[in-house]
Amino acid sequence: MNPLNPTSTESQVPLRTADFPNLAEALDYAAQGTSGFNFYNGRGELRTVLTYSKLREGAQTLAKRLLGLHLERGARVAIIAETNPDFPRFFFACQYAGYTPVPLPASIHLGGHKAYVEQLRGLLIKSQAAVAVAPAEFLTFLLEASSGLGLKLVGQPDDFDQLAEQSVELFPLQPEETAYLQYTSGSTRFPRGVMVSEAAVMHNLAGITRDGLKVRSGDRCVSWLPYYHDMGLVGFVLAPLASQLSVDYLSTRDFAMRPRLWLSLMTRNRSTISFGPPFGYELCTRRIRYDETVPLDLSAWRVAGVGAETIRAEILEAFAEKLAPYGFNHTAFVASYGMAECSLAISFAQLDQGAIVDEIDADHLSERQEALPVTETPDRNDQARRTKKLVNCGAPLPGHEVLVRDEYGQALPDRQCGTIHVRGPSVMSGYFGDPAATAEILSVDGWLNTGDIGYLDQGTLVITGREKDMIIINGRNIWPQDLEFYAEQQPEIRPGDASAISVPAEDGSEKAVLVVQYRETEEGKRREMSSRIARIVREELGIDCIIELVPAHTLPRTSSGKLSRAGTQRDYLKRQAEKSLQQLESSEDPSMFVNTPVLRIAETGQRRAQ
Repeated sequence: MNPLNPTSTESQVPLRTADFPNLAEALDYAAQGTSGFNFYNGRGELRTVLTYSKLREGAQTLAKRLLGLHLERGARVAIIAETNPDFPRFFFACQYAGYTPVPLPASIHLGGHKAYVEQLRGLLIKSQAAVAVAPAEFLTFLLEASSGLGLKLVGQPDDFDQLAEQSVELFPLQPEETAYLQYTSGSTRFPRGVMVSEAAVMHNLAGITRDGLKVRSGDRCVSWLPYYHDMGLVGFVLAPLASQLSVDYLSTRDFAMRPRLWLSLMTRNRSTISFGPPFGYELCTRRIRYDETVPLDLSAWRVAGVGAETIRAEILEAFAEKLAPYGFNHTAFVASYGMAECSLAISFAQLDQGAIVDEIDADHLSERQEALPVTETPDRNDQARRTKKLVNCGAPLPGHEVLVRDEYGQALPDRQCGTIHVRGPSVMSGYFGDPAATAEILSVDGWLNTGDIGYLDQGTLVITGREKDMIIINGRNIWPQDLEFYAEQQPEIRPGDASAISVPAEDGSEKAVLVVQYRETEEGKRREMSSRIARIVREELGIDCIIELVPAHTLPRTSSGKLSRAGTQRDYLKRQAEKSLQQLESSEDPSMFVNTPVLRIAETGQRRAQ
């Protein structure tokens, strides 16, 4: 195919919605048409076209080369998951050869070279990888990370393409075997390898394409999501392929630098389906400027999916208002809920409804863990009432059950907030090599404890936050997202530049802390910003909050780019301890600092963070 001609949206065979026993057969089906993957560079230029027929041919050839390494069936093949044609080729070569692909992060963290190498090394050890491959630009990191681990082969794609092709019949991974290991983002602890069986992922793909998105002939996808994230891999590599839809890709880095590219691709190719976490929509809202010389037309965008983190209605409202002149219809928003431990998707909101917002009494939720609609609290003073807008994530996919349970494991009625549990055919087999961790969240009768907090409303699901992130002040539940929202509403603060945590106070209670990246260095402006945010939090939530302003690139993040609040807490306490030690060293009477609250807080908090 001409590399300047994107793959077609038209299928040459009847549209199927992922009803296959395994991923290899899904690619066999997709290869019958003219659709495939299109890769664009940071200037929005088409770089490479990979049709599904070409992908199948390349994957099968590579599978026969991999078999020459004589690895045991199910052996782990680690793949640095950069957004390029080699990743799907290696991923599907593993499917045909009977090996387990392990997508690894393709992002050098803000901690730099050392931190990234340590992350890769840990993942190689945890996954017990037999071989590993990286694009040329990542090879030095991978070689350093794998040094001394005894892998059979570590190299770039060209090194694997030099292997002798074996004259063998391919025997792809079967429904009961592990399709891939998906490493979780690891917000609070080292990432764990989610074992997803072929049967589980195929069931999830069928639910996504048939019931969630209701894909149709002529649909076309656009994605900037990283391949090593479950939404990027399952949602925008496997699901389109299993439905013979074409996908246009931008790298995550290129999107972050020029978010308009996302919308330009949607315009150019009349794309109909794209997803993103809320911060992606917020970044577009802040960065897009009206430009008549480069017009956008988003009228074909029928599914603007949103998920991967708690959804703030205000972000979607602002995006819809900003992009309405370009033809974006707010009814395209489709909220969803999912996690790697359930392959990807657990629930979808209905199509063509837009974001369904539940406005509740926020104080009542904090005090009684009940989501009471504001329309049902007429006795309260409207001016004094603090409300919260939550986005409904829809009903569970067919075949899946969802329960909300209290701390004792008892099922809660509608609108009572608790921990979300899910059971169904898309749930993982367990964590690779970690039966103890598996037993913590997966019961013998198949119920998965998601660790997310939310409530049910007439069979639909609303997410309020993560159990481990909850801040409890004077018996009230404070969601960190609320604190972060108030900081990010300041025009000087960028999306994702605030992280809310709690630390132990001197009396054993909790104190709220908001760590905010702020680029201004003038002391007067910094004091004003701290006072402004603290005042807003006090007015809106009725609590005192410590505001710490830090330089850009300070907040730690997970491999998928989410804020790591556990990392924020660890780093904050470390900084406080260092300040106290500096004061102690410079004091003429060091003994006066030995029992200061900050030292005790730092010591206690660091023990807890560990």
